[in-house]
Amino acid sequence: MARLLKTISKPDWKTFWLSAKICFFGTVILGGVGYLIRIVSVVLQGQGA
Repeated sequence: MARLLKTISKPDWKTFWLSAKICFFGTVILGGVGYLIRIVSVVLQGQGA
């Protein structure tokens, strides 16, 4: 484990920014899908009542 920590290096700004953008857009996409599922669920339950 110590050897692994010695070999890894701090990412440069470009790599960090790319990782941050991927995480951000992934979160937005998953949130959007969850929101759409929730809206469809509310609409379908509202029609059945």
